[in-house]
Amino acid sequence: MSRSLVVTIDGPAGAGKSTVAKRLARQLGYRLLDTGAIYRAVALAARRGGVPWDDGPALARVAAGLPIEFAFVGEVNHVYLAGDDVSAAIRTPEMSGGASQVSAHPEVRTALLDLQRRLAEGGGVVVEGRDTGTVVFPAAGAKFFLTASDRERARRRTLELGDGADLETVLKEMRERDQRDAGRAVAPMVAAQDAVLVDSDGKSLDDVVAEIEAVVRARAGAAAGPE
Repeated sequence: MSRSLVVTIDGPAGAGKSTVAKRLARQLGYRLLDTGAIYRAVALAARRGGVPWDDGPALARVAAGLPIEFAFVGEVNHVYLAGDDVSAAIRTPEMSGGASQVSAHPEVRTALLDLQRRLAEGGGVVVEGRDTGTVVFPAAGAKFFLTASDRERARRRTLELGDGADLETVLKEMRERDQRDAGRAVAPMVAAQDAVLVDSDGKSLDDVVAEIEAVVRARAGAAAGPE
């Protein structure tokens, strides 16, 4: 019998982490914890409460009391704040930028560590974000770093945003965000030393998920030991 693991999937914006993590969680029968959504939710809660995104201590207080919950509704992992479904509200370009600003504050990251670890207690969870394998769950049983070329990531994000989205604008914003996330002093976006690098360029979603799932199942079986 295999053991349930904590599986982390890190990587830059637009690499496909959310889609891959959701499919993987459903196929493994695991829960899904979207850490990026947590930071977006902090940005949204702060905006609704009139807290500036450059006020680290005030944002930490918002984060510490964040009433967030995740639940699958059909095939969609919904995000709730105090019972309010904010799944769409946190996915706007404004909240994407806000999440990057909010996550740069060490006070906020510290405030959210305990919350994320509680949500993943007992294993059997897929976690995706930017520092889940390096900072949040350094002892995770299976770590992955999912990436793709910046132009491919921008193309995917443009399709997600729909009509009115400009590829070159999205690409410029994505490169700026990559620089912020990789260059910040606290928990920069880097691959964990023991993470498996998965480049999704030229691969289908099924191919990427199958590649990751095979590693997880092998490690889960090995971790359980002999029958």
